[in-house]
Amino acid sequence: MERERDAIIAAFTPAVAGIAATFGPVCEAVLHDYRRPEESVVAVAGSVTGRAVGGAMSEIGLRALARGDEAADELNYLTRTRDGQLVKSSTVLLRDSTGAVFGALCLNLDIGAVSQAHALLGALAGLGGTPSAGLPVTTFGNDIDSVVDAMVDTHQLHRHQNWAGLDRAGRLELFRGLDEQGVFAVRRSVEQVATRLGISRASAYHYLAQARASGPDDTGPGPAPKGAHP
Repeated sequence: MERERDAIIAAFTPAVAGIAATFGPVCEAVLHDYRRPEESVVAVAGSVTGRAVGGAMSEIGLRALARGDEAADELNYLTRTRDGQLVKSSTVLLRDSTGAVFGALCLNLDIGAVSQAHALLGALAGLGGTPSAGLPVTTFGNDIDSVVDAMVDTHQLHRHQNWAGLDRAGRLELFRGLDEQGVFAVRRSVEQVATRLGISRASAYHYLAQARASGPDDTGPGPAPKGAHP
């Protein structure tokens, strides 16, 4: 099966440069191998998000990884980079002959110039432009640590509280949400999340085990913590 997956990756690799060349400098094509999330980028052409071979998965890839074989392609969605760049993307999953997801071919189009032209024409015509402030922010980086840190920070921003301000239910919700987004599929991520939150590694493992053992509405004391697997 690993040979089959390697062959599929090899077959898609030449397509990366071809796609980027076809659409020009506003396009970036990225080929991911989910078997190594910390270094998932195996081929890239274009520079919309600044990716490089050996780079890490984004939140989008981690979310697909968390959903496993139940994950679905995500096509023509809009997002913003952390520096405000407007990007239209598609994520096409790679599956082996058993249907198992093990990678993805991602296309990113820089539509900032198109959006500005649309807004200008709309203003001239007396129409409103297309708002982008409500679009989700995605961290594209070559370092998985920066992606994990950004996901932790985003969860805390949504709650407008730091770790000390969260009650037990809020802390479990935070760890459950990070787990559902695939954060803990990354090696050493539990330790990194602990550092980002300013808590001990033991506390992080405890809350992760509790979050996995309880449902979203379970705010009781919960069972004794089990071993967690980052």
